[in-house]
Amino acid sequence: MTSPHATLLDASPQAALQRVVHFFEHLQPTDVTQMADIYTQDAQFKDPFNEVQGLDEITRIFAHMFEALDAPRFVITQQVQQGAHCFVTWDFLFAMRRIDAGQTQTIRGASHLVLREEAGVWRVAVHRDYWDAAEELYEKLPVVGSLMRWLKKRANN
Repeated sequence: MTSPHATLLDASPQAALQRVVHFFEHLQPTDVTQMADIYTQDAQFKDPFNEVQGLDEITRIFAHMFEALDAPRFVITQQVQQGAHCFVTWDFLFAMRRIDAGQTQTIRGASHLVLREEAGVWRVAVHRDYWDAAEELYEKLPVVGSLMRWLKKRANN
């Protein structure tokens, strides 16, 4: 199955990474239906809250992101690639609807992507996100944040 958004340039992993970066930096709620352009049907995805396999499950995660958060967006800050293995660092900016409504929050993290070629098009077969949920998210919550900061302080003494 060749993606309608794929180009002849997708014949290389380097071009595929640039397509993936562009997709995520410009991701809008309506783009979630185009995940098949980015991921293989059997792709694996893991982050601190999810571990799923399959395009439908990955699509569900990103659709939920747009339902649960205001103005979520990714800013890719660095890229490293060796063949089909890619490592990107990113800032994820968003606002929570119920806590500090309208105030932009930032999570800094990284993703390891493994690309696989199918029918001349390179797509993501493995997507593993790395970020510190305690520091980047829990410490920002009112009650849980106080506890997390206290625990962190105690652990460092």
